[in-house]
Amino acid sequence: MNIIYDIIVVGGGHAGCEAAVAAAKRGANTLLFVIKLETIGRMSCNPAVGGLAKGHLAREIDALGGVIGQCIDKTGIHFRMLNKSKGPAVWAPRAQADRMNYQLEMRSIVEHQNNLEIKEALVEELLIKNGEVKGVKTQYQQKYFSKIVILAPGTFLRGKIHIGLKKYSSGRAGEFSSEKLSKSLQKNGINLSRFKTGTPPRLDSRTLDFSKLEEQFPDKPPVKFSFYTNIKPKNSVSCFLTSTNSKTHKIISKNLKKSSLFSGNITGIGARYCPSIEDKIKKFPEKEQHQIFLEPEGLNTFEIYANGIPTSFSPKIQHKIVQSISGLEKAKIMRYGYAIEYDCVPTEQILISLEAKKIKGLFLAGQINGTSGYEEAAAQGIIAGINATNKLLKKSPIILGRDNSYIGVLIDDIVTKGVDEPYRMFTARAEYRLHLRQDNADERLMPRGYELGLISKKRYDKFCDALKIKKREIKKLKSETANSKGKKSHKMIEVLRRPEINFDDLKKFGYKIKNDISDSLKEKIALEIKYEGYIKRQLREIEKFNYLETKEIPPDLDYMNFNSISYEAREKLSKIKPISIGQASRIPGVTYADISALLIKLKSIYG
Repeated sequence: MNIIYDIIVVGGGHAGCEAAVAAAKRGANTLLFVIKLETIGRMSCNPAVGGLAKGHLAREIDALGGVIGQCIDKTGIHFRMLNKSKGPAVWAPRAQADRMNYQLEMRSIVEHQNNLEIKEALVEELLIKNGEVKGVKTQYQQKYFSKIVILAPGTFLRGKIHIGLKKYSSGRAGEFSSEKLSKSLQKNGINLSRFKTGTPPRLDSRTLDFSKLEEQFPDKPPVKFSFYTNIKPKNSVSCFLTSTNSKTHKIISKNLKKSSLFSGNITGIGARYCPSIEDKIKKFPEKEQHQIFLEPEGLNTFEIYANGIPTSFSPKIQHKIVQSISGLEKAKIMRYGYAIEYDCVPTEQILISLEAKKIKGLFLAGQINGTSGYEEAAAQGIIAGINATNKLLKKSPIILGRDNSYIGVLIDDIVTKGVDEPYRMFTARAEYRLHLRQDNADERLMPRGYELGLISKKRYDKFCDALKIKKREIKKLKSETANSKGKKSHKMIEVLRRPEINFDDLKKFGYKIKNDISDSLKEKIALEIKYEGYIKRQLREIEKFNYLETKEIPPDLDYMNFNSISYEAREKLSKIKPISIGQASRIPGVTYADISALLIKLKSIYG
């Protein structure tokens, strides 16, 4: 007897885990397919969560009820807040993970989730009927039926690994690639592209000369990712810094043709913002050095991740490169770096809900949509899980805006602007980044997570209590006067606006701080008060932005009949099918004149 699932998720990486857990939490009978059970939640590349803009994404996923934040809080070994010397809009939490513990913790989360079944099998075919997904077929020729399928295959679609001039099929080092699923997508009208990414060598820490390395200490106390939990993260290790030099660059330049990247073996498009070391040397010959972060892979291993030198050179040349670097002269390589090519889907073929346009009930999340990075994948995963369950419930999809989240910026960017190279999130991509800070992700998104059933009442009550404390303190700051010692008196809020004053400094001015206000809440209040004028200005900009975002466009509009709009714009609008005037205005090739003409046309049709 065939079991019909509500949702099938293909892939147990960061996107697949978030999608499966979100769907199951919302009551959907969910089946998660993985090629190997041991690889659920595996960190394929660097052993870390967060970083510039990525830390914002991780906190937003957590605020919606995702699992990445709690997983890293439990398994992190080195926590830091990046960019503290700059403005708060670009502060970003980052944590090194114990790679193996992170993987085990994520697997435990997935296995303990109600309504979620896990199966080890390779999905080779989508079952499609009349343009609608009906399930999947595995390599064992078994069919599994469902109303919705979420594809989150990472780099496994026709994955091909390159080391030097050698290449072989693999979805990740030592794992099968998925060869037939790509053909199934193409058979059903989905066009594919080829992208490329890479990873650096891993070193044996016992062979490093730490006296030549710069130690990078974690923050004390460690900064959590997950809001309103009882998890207490711990710092256990330092990271270390070194850099390439002229000797390194000579080795690379001399051997460029022996790199798979420059030999002609790789046809996929690589990431501009995370290039291989050979690509850096080729493109930036004027740079005398490139920084390398040496990151421990865990507490029970000597393996070190050499962040900064991803490469596809042969093992022999990788040894020469590594041992040319200060502190690494006697370093032994435990794993070699490699490049990997894989199939992805050009994003004009998906809706902003992450559902495929040509196949109803098929959702795509993660690297299949042309993104790179765990956090970008996890963000799409939770949205795909939410919108898949909304489709089951016959509800409209959840569309997060550029004005309320980095997740909204990410999805709008890849769908509206398209992806012609692996997409990576940066704070610079967000127009309203002072409003979209990492510290206020809870206020922006936790009510939505609770409404969707992804945040427990106990946790939401803690959030509401924190909001009450915040309002109480701001009211108190506005009303109380600081001890002036004979000088002109000032309200406490004016004192806190001074750049050199933090919340605890207010005690010197007679302010009584209650025990129920956390350190994170103190910092949040101080930031909002110090930057109040800038934040208000940004909120006014958001109001103007929302005027266009709320002007909806019917999904079946035939743009080709609108002769007042340029032909290029009509083609682009027909392809993307924007849901609002705001989204239409961000499509490359659509001009201000086209938008004005579209507004006039819509008014003439719909009033």
